[in-house]
Amino acid sequence: MGIETKNILVFPGGTEVGLEIWNSLKDCKEVELFSAGSPVSNHAPYVFKNHSIIPDIYHEEWIEELNYVLKKYDIDCIFPAYDDVLLALSQNSSKINAKIITSPPRTCKITRSKSKTYELFRNILPVPQTFDNISDITEFPVFVKPDKGQGSQFAEIVNNPYSLKCMLKKNSDLIISEYLPGKEYTVDCFSHRKEGLLFCGGRERIRTRNGISMNSKPVKFKLNKIFTEYALSITNLLELHGAWFFQIKQESKGNYKLLEIAPRISGTMATNRVMGVNFPLLSIYEREGYKVDIMTNINHVEIDRALINRYKHDINYNKVYVDLDDTLIIKNKINTQIMKFLYQAVNEGCQIILISKTVNNIRSYLKKWKLECLFDEIMILNKDDSKSDYIKPKNAIFIDDSFRERKTVFLRHKIPTFDSSMIEILIDDKI
Repeated sequence: MGIETKNILVFPGGTEVGLEIWNSLKDCKEVELFSAGSPVSNHAPYVFKNHSIIPDIYHEEWIEELNYVLKKYDIDCIFPAYDDVLLALSQNSSKINAKIITSPPRTCKITRSKSKTYELFRNILPVPQTFDNISDITEFPVFVKPDKGQGSQFAEIVNNPYSLKCMLKKNSDLIISEYLPGKEYTVDCFSHRKEGLLFCGGRERIRTRNGISMNSKPVKFKLNKIFTEYALSITNLLELHGAWFFQIKQESKGNYKLLEIAPRISGTMATNRVMGVNFPLLSIYEREGYKVDIMTNINHVEIDRALINRYKHDINYNKVYVDLDDTLIIKNKINTQIMKFLYQAVNEGCQIILISKTVNNIRSYLKKWKLECLFDEIMILNKDDSKSDYIKPKNAIFIDDSFRERKTVFLRHKIPTFDSSMIEILIDDKI
C-alpha cells in the first residue's frame, strides 16, 4: 500500500495530541510534516522544522492566516490536534484550502459537548446520571466537569452542596453527574467510511495527570469485546471517519458508563501504535479513499509517559572529536545516546574524529562494537599526551568523559566540550 507524498499540517503542533501525530508520522515516507499554532510557548518548534505562527481560532483573521500557510507549504491535509480547533476546522471546512482529517461536522459538534453526547446515547448506552439542580442531588460526592472539556481536565469530585455552589458561581458551563468510583478506560478506535469499524482497542487509564493518561495498558480480550459492542453502538448513531476514541468508567455495580467521545487522535494512542496501529497514517489513507488492513502484534505492552527534554542552542560545528572508552563505550556497552548524536552529525555532513589513548588494537576493538566505518579519522595517542595538542579547533566540538581533558581543551581552544550527561542538548529531533 502506498500513496503519493502528502504535505500534512498538524494544528496546533505543540499539544500532546500534536506530538503523538509527530511521533507517528515523522519516519513515514508518505508524509512531509508541518506545524502551526498560536503565538504562545509550546513544544512544536523543537520537533517541527517548519512551524508557523497564526492567530488562534477566536481571532477574526485566523482562517485567512491559516490559508496563507496552506498555500505557502502546499499543504494537502490538516490534522486537528485540539478539540476546539477540530470543531472550528470542521465548521469552516468550505473556507479552508486543504482537506481536514476528521469526521463530519455533525459528529464533531455533538462530541464536543458531553451534554449533547449523553442526550444522544441515553437510551442506547449507559451514561452517567446528571443533575440540573443541586436540589436534585440525593447523594454526595458528585463529579463536576466542563461540558466542553477534554479528558479529566478541570474535573473535580465535590463532596458537599456548599463547595458545589461555589464552583457553579465561577463557571456555569459545568455538568454535574454521579460519581463513578470504578476504573476508567480509553478505547482507541479506527473506522473506515466504507468498511465500518476496523479496530477497537481498550486500555486502562492507570495514572493520569492534567487529563492525560500517563500510565496505561490494554485490557483483556473479554473486556475488549464489551468495549467493541459500545463502539459499534456509537458508530450506529455517529458517522466516524479515521481515528477516534471514547472514554468509559465503571460504576459501583460494575456497569461501564460512557463519559465522552472524540473524533481525533489521543495522546496515548501510542499504546496501540507500537503494537502496529498507526492511527494518523491510517487516517490519511482513509481520507484519501484507500482500503486499509490492520495487523497487530499480540505481545503484552504497558506505556508509562514522562517529560522529555529538548533544547535550543547556538552551538555551530562541523567537526566532532569524540573519546572512546568511558564515553562511546561505557560499562562494556555502546552509549546509544552518543551514537544517535554521531549519526545525526553524519547526516549533517560533519567530520567524526575518534581521539583515544586507551586502546592498543584499535581496529579489532572497533570491529567488535561494529564501529569500524563510523570515523573519518582515528587518532590514538600515548597515555601522557594531551588531547588539546591534536585538536584543530575551527568549528569543532569535543566529547570526553575526562573533566581534565575537557578543561584543557576548553581553556586552550575555547570550543564547546561535553561529557555523556550533556549530549542531549545536541540532539535535534526536528523534521
